[in-house]
Amino acid sequence: MKQSVLSRYRVMAYITAVWLLVFTAAIVAKYGFEVGDTMLISQIHGVLFIIYVIFAFDLGSKAKWSFGKLLWVLAAGCIPLASFFVEPKITREVRPLVTDADPATAEA
Repeated sequence: MKQSVLSRYRVMAYITAVWLLVFTAAIVAKYGFEVGDTMLISQIHGVLFIIYVIFAFDLGSKAKWSFGKLLWVLAAGCIPLASFFVEPKITREVRPLVTDADPATAEA
């Protein structure tokens, strides 16, 4: 597995987690204090979450995760703060599977 697969997942895990926190704060402000609107924030988070799902699925398929583990990782993108705990664990687990060999340098 290439390093880029893990890096894409890690970046999207953090971006999605931050936007989920922003979205949660916007919902609290809107319904708790009747301030603001959540339409734009929810749409941005939705698009980012779709990208996160694609990258997590790509990582899971290359790491040969079970379906249950994949669902656990995807659920972390739906629970505020969960990605901040799940991402480092997944990174530690997947890092030994990453190959640093570049095909161009392997031939030389």
